[in-house]
Amino acid sequence: MKTKAPLTSNQITPGIMISLDKKIYRVESAVKVTVPKGTPFIKTKLRDVVTDGTIEKNFKEGQVVQEVTLDEHALEFLYTEGKDYLFLDAGNLEKVLVSKNILGDKINYLKEAIEVKAMFYGDTIFSIELPQFLELMVIKTEMDEAVAQMANATKLAFLETGAKIEVPLFIETGDIVKVDTSANEFIQRL
Repeated sequence: MKTKAPLTSNQITPGIMISLDKKIYRVESAVKVTVPKGTPFIKTKLRDVVTDGTIEKNFKEGQVVQEVTLDEHALEFLYTEGKDYLFLDAGNLEKVLVSKNILGDKINYLKEAIEVKAMFYGDTIFSIELPQFLELMVIKTEMDEAVAQMANATKLAFLETGAKIEVPLFIETGDIVKVDTSANEFIQRL
């Protein structure tokens, strides 16, 4: 865990991480606002790194703000343990339990040995990032016959990890496909 020296609100720039009310936020935007008959202030838009929600927060000019640095760790997925997911930290070989609410929809792309990037602040994980592309097996496909006659028709494919994506009609059960995990899209058949 790295807590940097405090900075003033005048030094807030987009991209930095700050601690506010026991939460960690990434600064999305920061603008100095000058009012005719008042004190200037810094208007910011902050993104909560856990919930991904945004808030707007105004800081007095010169107000002290605590900047933080998140540590990045490479984790390898091992298996599901109850409602949590067990990973192995590649750096120190310690087991790390990650809750479902941190992973969100990313659980649909987890399979044994997939390596992810985890952002830590101390011992707390704030986010997990999947590899952008994964190669996964199609275990089942479903097609709507009415749609099959249309140009550029697709069908629903169920992948070995539980993810569901739209694929071209030529994809069959057992095919290995490359998937863009960030867009939840089919890229190509391998």
